[in-house]
Amino acid sequence: MATKPPKEDPVQDAPQVAEPKHAAAGLPAIGHTLRIAQQQMGVKRTALTLLRVNQKDGFDCPGCAWPEPDHRHAAEFCENGAKAVAEEATLRRVTPEFFAAHSVADLHHRSGYWLGQQGRLTHPMYLAEGAEHYEPVGWEQAFDIIGEEIAALSSPDEAVFYTSGRTSNEAAFLYQLFARELGTNNLPDCSNMCHESSGSALSETIGIGKGSVSLEDLYKADLIIVAGQNPGTNHPRMLSALEKAKANGAKIISVNPLPEAGLERFKNPQTPQGMVKGAALTDLFLQIRIGGDQALFRLLNKLVLETEGAVDEEFVREHTHGFEKFAEAARAADWHETLTATGLTRAEIEQTLDMVLASERTIVCWAMGLTQHKHSVPTIREVVNFLLLRGNIGRTGAGVCPVRGHSNVQGDRTMGIFERPAPAFLDALEKEFGFAPPREHGFDVVRAIRALRDGDAKVFFAMGGNFVSATPDTEVTEAAMRRARLTVHVSTKLNRSHVVTGARALILPTLGRTERDLQVGPNGKSTEQFVTVEDSMGMVHASRGRLVPAGPHLLSEPAIVCRLARRVLGENSRTPWEEFEKDYATVRDRIARVIPGFDDFNARVAHPGGFALPHAPRDERRFPTATGKANFTAAPVEYPELPEGRLLLQTLRSHDQYNTTIYGLDDRYRGIRNGRRVVLVHPEDARLLGVADGSYVDLVGEWKDGVERRAPGFRVVYYPTSRGCAAAYYPETNVLVPLDATADTSNTPASKSVVIRLEAGVRGPTAAV
Repeated sequence: MATKPPKEDPVQDAPQVAEPKHAAAGLPAIGHTLRIAQQQMGVKRTALTLLRVNQKDGFDCPGCAWPEPDHRHAAEFCENGAKAVAEEATLRRVTPEFFAAHSVADLHHRSGYWLGQQGRLTHPMYLAEGAEHYEPVGWEQAFDIIGEEIAALSSPDEAVFYTSGRTSNEAAFLYQLFARELGTNNLPDCSNMCHESSGSALSETIGIGKGSVSLEDLYKADLIIVAGQNPGTNHPRMLSALEKAKANGAKIISVNPLPEAGLERFKNPQTPQGMVKGAALTDLFLQIRIGGDQALFRLLNKLVLETEGAVDEEFVREHTHGFEKFAEAARAADWHETLTATGLTRAEIEQTLDMVLASERTIVCWAMGLTQHKHSVPTIREVVNFLLLRGNIGRTGAGVCPVRGHSNVQGDRTMGIFERPAPAFLDALEKEFGFAPPREHGFDVVRAIRALRDGDAKVFFAMGGNFVSATPDTEVTEAAMRRARLTVHVSTKLNRSHVVTGARALILPTLGRTERDLQVGPNGKSTEQFVTVEDSMGMVHASRGRLVPAGPHLLSEPAIVCRLARRVLGENSRTPWEEFEKDYATVRDRIARVIPGFDDFNARVAHPGGFALPHAPRDERRFPTATGKANFTAAPVEYPELPEGRLLLQTLRSHDQYNTTIYGLDDRYRGIRNGRRVVLVHPEDARLLGVADGSYVDLVGEWKDGVERRAPGFRVVYYPTSRGCAAAYYPETNVLVPLDATADTSNTPASKSVVIRLEAGVRGPTAAV
């Protein structure tokens, strides 16, 4: 039976701490999955819903973007995917009566965990200027309010249209179409905060900002390097792919400042042997210092160059550009500097080289541990150099594998959610829809916050997500949001962004992935619709919800965009918005005519499992770059400098968390239970700093602007991190990430390399996050 949400916020700064685990999944994962699912959905709903997750005739998990194999288990989901589904399919409801009982001021002091546990939103809600409570509002009135505020702008560029990665292809295409027909490219999205560095580096070097491998490539690889990534928590289904690769003979190198249980041993809950014994995954663990990855790959490239016969000279000659300049920089790599930057030993790097040279097919996978530093783009370019040297792009079982975090974040970008659109895309839009899209670049996430802060943006519209909690420099971001004339959030559940508002605010409730989407067609009959998504490896497939919606007042995301466009653009628009709302197949027909790779979209997506988008470097070793070849690059080696008496902090997720959604207060694999305000510090570093295990400290960020950023009341946990490094959960520590501390080129917040000092602190009430 489903249980009621907690009445009060639980304590989050007094956890029970045990030794970290050395294996992931297994029976504990099954038990935890069923417990949370039944608390939210009840027994019957749990069974009916989970058995449809990631099935070919079911719905795509609203969690991570890891692809599904062609042959699927009956339970094709992971623990965290089940949590995401349970939170969406919950029986708990947030009704107008809830908002009448809780003022915005009251909700502001609640934690994100408590807000999320209240359940599904059921009605459009409006916060009038000067009001203390949200009140229910009709959909037409809500669109009128948005229309009034947009009409009052001096320029369309004073509006910001943010997108979460959960949005479907159809909704994303319509959303960018509306924004551009309105006259702006202000389309920031969650990619700006995660894999923008990957897209920037890959677009320059191989000509397409996406990964080049498939699941089949992983199964056929000789060597898989997993760098700056924790699959056991963030992409658990990746562990089964790594297990299969190991069974086929692959070696795995893990590169991470923290030991991660899932990469040590995976207890596959799908098999009896896996449940009991599991499979050891990592052959070599490189416990690298935060931000030292570029130096590591640069030295490996030097060593490959110095090894006779190690370079694929034919590939380099036929398919690459810039080799000599790159080789000159690589040959200058210094052992001493590399050992300083990485914290590794010479023996570990030499062992890595031996494994690299023994491999004919190598894949490098990475996530936020590589993308959220000042020097992230040069780091990923160096990874590409590493693969190009031995011909490991465009070869079966080899390539680049940036692992995207959110279900359709890659699809959103494919659909045109981008503040810097390619001219060819805008040309195609103009030809298809008969209007002139704006050509000037818009705001990304960081620039959008600055624009709101400085009064250059006045309307903020979010299609999904939890912008306030996901973004850096929390105090600056919240102040910026409060300067807006209107903030609007299309959401399934309550989150902190709903209580940090502009002068006026709207919450628009939408259907979830799990729910049936019925639209009334021209004949007056309801027709069931489906949407599509693109996974992290470029496969596009359908997603069909089956549950009855959480309430009769919910609209789908495509319907919300279409009705908003009709209200705001009016008769000036020749786009058939009403037709698009009634039949998503008509949207897919237009996508097919605008975006390369989507020919015969409706016919191809009807195939169970969907279809693969073309990828020129993978499919034909053709590189659509400025030079027409894959580009070697050369850049100075960078790594974070750490003043004496300071630590280098990385923000990360707990195991009971997906992005900013907090499912519970445990981080089971790291031995943390019933708490989140913890900082993980190496025992030797803590002793040198005079900090005892279990003591309380304030985390104080230090950056060149001289502004003190403080996260108070964190319990110190002795933990086997890399020396000089620390870790703590976000969004609690986003307050420490300066808005202007971003990656060169990509402008991604540098959340993985924050210089902090520890000051004696006390337990006590802290600002809600």
